[in-house]
Amino acid sequence: MNMEQATLVGCDFSSSPTQRKPIVLAFGQLAGDRIVLQRLTPLDALAKFGHWLGEPGCWVGGFDVPFGLPRELVEHLRWPLTWRECIEHYAKLSRAEIRETFAAFTAARPAGGKFAHRAFDKLAGSSPSMKWVNPPVAYMLHAAVPLLLAAGVDLPGLHAGDPQRVALEAYPGLLARELIGRRSYKSDDVAKQTPERLIARKDLLDALEAGRTRLGLRLKLTHAQRDALVADASGDSLDAVLCMVQAGWAQREGPPRWGLPQTLDPLEGWIVSA
Repeated sequence: MNMEQATLVGCDFSSSPTQRKPIVLAFGQLAGDRIVLQRLTPLDALAKFGHWLGEPGCWVGGFDVPFGLPRELVEHLRWPLTWRECIEHYAKLSRAEIRETFAAFTAARPAGGKFAHRAFDKLAGSSPSMKWVNPPVAYMLHAAVPLLLAAGVDLPGLHAGDPQRVALEAYPGLLARELIGRRSYKSDDVAKQTPERLIARKDLLDALEAGRTRLGLRLKLTHAQRDALVADASGDSLDAVLCMVQAGWAQREGPPRWGLPQTLDPLEGWIVSA
């Protein structure tokens, strides 16, 4: 199948998915400068996510998961300096071992510079991929990336796989901040699911539907889809849609780079559209 007709996927990932806090996949299609949302699919187990990844298909996906660790950290720990070997080493560690290793690294560093960062973190406003709390992106990497590798998908700039299933690192916060600034639009804490955050979700969707983004794309929703995205106060569905829009931009940029810079570090990766 021609990759210009590929399905778009956006993934809001959870490292410990449940029915209450599932992984959310948004599926859509690029039509000119419009991205049509087709459906949202929740997955309440990592095994279901792994099974979906491994199915034959033709898609370009944006995944809200860090695909690599900071080079500075990997060099300091004397872990393998090639991406695949580094991920395979990381996958063998338990979460407790990851936490202990990274905590020891941060303990030895000065205040204000505790974490190692990837080259683009500042540019994208993303959390360092070694953080194990608020948000636990180190555990997300540990849960998701070995599954991507096992499924044989293509990880541009990092690892060659099935060119019909293209997985890119996305970050919904990058696109959200472009459209509504630093306003908060989501919370998992029911007490913090305020009218202000509801209004922020509406404003974010208004901006996406109007195409007020430098990506040059407009989101097409039905009334029911729009209502559902506004109603999801956790923001998980909306984050999946934001990742799908970033995947749409990558699809328009096309292979082999999918909009990724020539200069990306093949150990750290890059956030699409950063």
